[in-house]
Amino acid sequence: MAVYQPQGIVEPPRHPGDRWNRGGQFLGDERLHWLEILLDEAFVIPGTSIRFGIDGIIGLVPGLGDVFAGILSLLIPLAAWVRGIPYITLIRMLTNVSIGLLIGTIPFFGDAFDIFWKANRRNYRLLTRSIAEPRRHTWKDWAFLLLCGFALTVIFAIPIVFIAWLLSRIVVWLPGR
Repeated sequence: MAVYQPQGIVEPPRHPGDRWNRGGQFLGDERLHWLEILLDEAFVIPGTSIRFGIDGIIGLVPGLGDVFAGILSLLIPLAAWVRGIPYITLIRMLTNVSIGLLIGTIPFFGDAFDIFWKANRRNYRLLTRSIAEPRRHTWKDWAFLLLCGFALTVIFAIPIVFIAWLLSRIVVWLPGR
């Protein structure tokens, strides 16, 4: 049953716990595409084809800039979760945001990385592709996550191997050996 609105808009009645339908307009495709452009591609460096958004500008503010840009970047994965995107795709989206946030904290290099990484554009494309063809790219998601997991393993293993090597050298030089 539809409810007549004074402006002539007819919309279905809402149930008290129906928060997803109320948020549908805010998390709609047009707004998410606008957000993706605003965060990653709104401006062009004159004389080049390099595009950047307010994500790169906000990141210049030490500390809070990257955190605020990261919070804004979570809106697209939130919309994907509301829409019921597969969890592997959501994890990949969150990984994109995490990579951008972690590397973005490095002064200047991180801001340049944000301009080229474009986590919001990646996430918007994952969202639209997952809606259009739900099972098309899940193997790519797994491959990406396995590669990230391998990279993290290597990053954490390097100091452990170095400390083990250093301890073995110290033991060789101990008196009485």
